[in-house]
Amino acid sequence: MADLHFLANPARFRRFSQRVLPGLTLATVLSFAVGLYLALLQSPPDYQQGETVRIMFVHVPSAWLSMAGYALLAVLGASLLVWRHPLAALMARATAPVGACFALVCLLTGSLWGRPMWGTYWVWDARLTSMLLLFFLYLGHIALSRAYDDPDRGDRAAAILALVGVINLPIIKFSVDWWNTLHQPASITRLDAPAIHPAILMPLLWMAGSFLLLFIVLVLVRTETEIDRRRLEIADQSA
Repeated sequence: MADLHFLANPARFRRFSQRVLPGLTLATVLSFAVGLYLALLQSPPDYQQGETVRIMFVHVPSAWLSMAGYALLAVLGASLLVWRHPLAALMARATAPVGACFALVCLLTGSLWGRPMWGTYWVWDARLTSMLLLFFLYLGHIALSRAYDDPDRGDRAAAILALVGVINLPIIKFSVDWWNTLHQPASITRLDAPAIHPAILMPLLWMAGSFLLLFIVLVLVRTETEIDRRRLEIADQSA
């Protein structure tokens, strides 16, 4: 907690980010190189889905990261509203567009997978609809944070939306269990054992780790940008 409180200072966070970003960026590139080789060349086609299963190597990590990103938004929103951490609002502004991109990639790749599997690009399935709602929540957060002349008011309004919208995360996760949906049920986080062959599961988990590294890198870069932008705004107001 002490380290997190230390990094709550934007200037300290920026120095920390600049130190770790080169190594993280290199790790991300290398991880994706290995992951794409495993996913596209080494892993076998699925016995039912054929080569279409390879869409999963992008679709599933994007879904996980879009949900994790929104959970991060909620934590940052609580930090802003309760503890008023100076970095929370800036990191939330940085995280929302990144999370929205992951949600959009999830929706697009899901549609590409749905066409050959379901015969249609879109159905108003519980999982698909709740994921679409998550994308709109991201867009709402982005819009609210920039809707006021006073940035602090916009950040607080966006933080409230993030906390209210977090209820959608368990709906996304458990929608396939609560309702009769076209979307396949959980096959990785099952209590007994994953229902995916290890030859496909391991590349999927590797790609998920690669996407996680990419998410961290993008959030760090965008947070640095938000810190610089806020400094310029303060400087212009003081001039």
